[in-house]
Amino acid sequence: MIIGIGTDIAEVQRIVKSIENKSFLEKVFSKVEIAYCESKVNKAESYAARFAAKEAFFKALGTGWRGGMAFKEVEVMNDELGKPTLNIIGETAVIIKDKNIKSIHVSLSHVKDFAMATVVIEG
Repeated sequence: MIIGIGTDIAEVQRIVKSIENKSFLEKVFSKVEIAYCESKVNKAESYAARFAAKEAFFKALGTGWRGGMAFKEVEVMNDELGKPTLNIIGETAVIIKDKNIKSIHVSLSHVKDFAMATVVIEG
């Protein structure tokens, strides 16, 4: 059963300005995400897609990012074939468990100016 669907779009230039701030990077992205994005030629697009995924996740959850949850607790990872996945940690993982969420699906897309993500949560 689908519990929620969330979609978000991020403007790449806005993320370019944000990632210049180290405290923003460390507040929003995990070390694994930072390493992944920094390895890309168009790193701002990768950061923007991951930011959009985090926003889409909280929209799908229906809570926003409150109650002890944090952006950094939603890690956008890639499986062995490159498919994006979400790794939920910390207080956000506790909330996911309490809501009896069984699976989370994520899709990312980006072009020069925009990145978007869609998240579907099933229970």
